[in-house]
Amino acid sequence: MTEITGRTAVVTGGGSGIGMGLAQALAREGARVAVADIMIGNAQKVADAIRSEGGAAIAVECDVCERASIAAMKDAVHAAFGPVQLLFANAGATSFDPLMEMSDEDVDWILQVNLHGVMNTTRAFLPDMIAAGEGHICATASMAGLLPGWIPVHAPYSAAKAGIIGLMMNLALELSEHNVHTTSYCPGGVATGMKVNNARYRPPRFGGPADEAPLHVGEESAAVAASHAFYTPEAIAPMVLDAVRHNRAFVFDHPDQREHFRRTYSAVVEACYDAADEWHRDNGTPAANPHGAMLLQD
Repeated sequence: MTEITGRTAVVTGGGSGIGMGLAQALAREGARVAVADIMIGNAQKVADAIRSEGGAAIAVECDVCERASIAAMKDAVHAAFGPVQLLFANAGATSFDPLMEMSDEDVDWILQVNLHGVMNTTRAFLPDMIAAGEGHICATASMAGLLPGWIPVHAPYSAAKAGIIGLMMNLALELSEHNVHTTSYCPGGVATGMKVNNARYRPPRFGGPADEAPLHVGEESAAVAASHAFYTPEAIAPMVLDAVRHNRAFVFDHPDQREHFRRTYSAVVEACYDAADEWHRDNGTPAANPHGAMLLQD
């Protein structure tokens, strides 16, 4: 079990959307919350609201693409609350365009915020957790990282979110001896306001800020959206905290996506392994390492 009450939590992207919901839910459960966001005004509003309800919160400006910005944010959190036990690496960004219509700045921005941002913040706060012998990292991934075809024209975003899932799963093995756990939260449809606010938060070095471009929606995506329930961040945040409390590796918030997930991966597993079986059978592929220990040998 991961304790939340009395712990210090950092939420990146905490000034709006899922991050705001997580920050508010953490405070209600008795955590001290650092609301980190590239838009300090948004973070301040969330922190003020938490304090008005009797919670403990600070607002800190942070660009997760910049290690120096994260280091400064960490110093501010330490000064206010001490070491951090809970990290919610939630800051995210996307673009709603086909890959070849994206600029280099578009692609760099999406990968930097979503993947490198999680990596940067994780590396910054892991020393606190390892030293304390406890901690939890919850990274906001996406069902787009598991079911990329679910949201077309999202290629860099899907790639980054798949990377987050791989990072969290691998770190779970690496950090188990330190009693540090990981969770990948994979939203399947949450009303975050990203479409409205996304490019307004984009730094100048990545070609921003800007008004939003029109959303490209294919027929399949339009059908999914029309028939799909979108939850609010406030409704979903307690579910995420419950998963963290119980050290669950994943959070899926839309049980109605179960069959789509099962069909997708059942088809992949059967097709790929059938093809592998057929190839090795027909070609007599020699086993270079029959005992599976090649990678462990000097």
